[in-house]
Amino acid sequence: MKRFLIIWFVLLISVSTGFSQVFTNREVGPKNQSYIDSVKAAEYPYVLPIWGDRATKAGFSLPYSAGISVNYLWQESDIVLENLMVGFNGGQKFDVDDIVRFNTAVSRAGAISVRPDVWVFPFLNVYGILARTSASTEVGYSVWLPDSLNFDSEVFSGASRVDFNAGTFGFGMTPTIGVGGGFIALDLNIAWTDVPQLSVPTRTFVVGPRFGKNFKLNRPESAIAVWVGGFRIDINREQSGSVNFDEVLPVDQLQPKVDLGFEKVEVAQVRVDEWWEGLSRVERLNPVNIAKFTAANLAIEKASTFLVAVDGALNNGESSTIQYTMDRRPADLWNFIVGSQYQLNKSLMFRAEVGFLGSRTQLMTGIQYRFGL
Repeated sequence: MKRFLIIWFVLLISVSTGFSQVFTNREVGPKNQSYIDSVKAAEYPYVLPIWGDRATKAGFSLPYSAGISVNYLWQESDIVLENLMVGFNGGQKFDVDDIVRFNTAVSRAGAISVRPDVWVFPFLNVYGILARTSASTEVGYSVWLPDSLNFDSEVFSGASRVDFNAGTFGFGMTPTIGVGGGFIALDLNIAWTDVPQLSVPTRTFVVGPRFGKNFKLNRPESAIAVWVGGFRIDINREQSGSVNFDEVLPVDQLQPKVDLGFEKVEVAQVRVDEWWEGLSRVERLNPVNIAKFTAANLAIEKASTFLVAVDGALNNGESSTIQYTMDRRPADLWNFIVGSQYQLNKSLMFRAEVGFLGSRTQLMTGIQYRFGL
């Protein structure tokens, strides 16, 4: 199962590519009047943003119109996997959602991303995303034999870890505005992550609202900004792909578990039959008991068919493959964000941001260089 989770952990890393807090700001108050007057009187020297000269004439101070940032992100998160179907060597796929249970699914990952950006309008920044991720995934899973008679029996369990690399590209935009150093921003981006084990790249959409305040320092052009906000990620949930059997679990470890599974299926069948035989004739005509007996036999048949397919793939005599489809979603859509940025001058900024609450934790650091365009 370990390769099934790869894409999700790449997504959490690669789409969080570095919200760098610069914004168009309008100073207010009598003590800032001389600065406001100087901004209005100055000629705007750059092509971008569009209407940049009008914004300065209205008293807005603009950041440099282009920039590039490099960011590092670490994260740990949980996900939920549902509607799992698997097949072997291109054969029939089996719905095993009620047989395979994921006990744990935890990722730890680090990514380096590059984000070029430009201010298209005074209150709209657009950017590109390029990221490279190195991550590890730890998964605990078990195969169960459920039935309607509460004879749930664990057939076997396992755990695995995988290390992997993947690349991401995308783009985004940030509408933002500031007044008196206070600002609001809404970061939006869409990205595609390409993992060789998946049939198609996976798309993600991120929403990140933030609210903060910029504090000027004594040094000219220097400031410290602080903000709070949220981070929400949405993905196209269906995932499909193909992996080699030995990437899930070594054959020498899986075959004994499958053999034990056959034994447990036989024991479950005996218990169901004994329960049915122990019922009186009247009890056997009870629709509730009939439904229980039917559901129990269907579960046993389903588990048996699945084990036969696994056993056949293990003894195929050649490299076997597993085809799968599944839905995945974050255990928590939202988490809370707190961040800060130190601006050395209008060209150079350093930032850090942490995300927490819920099942996702992340830490981001970055450096940004800006210039006029």
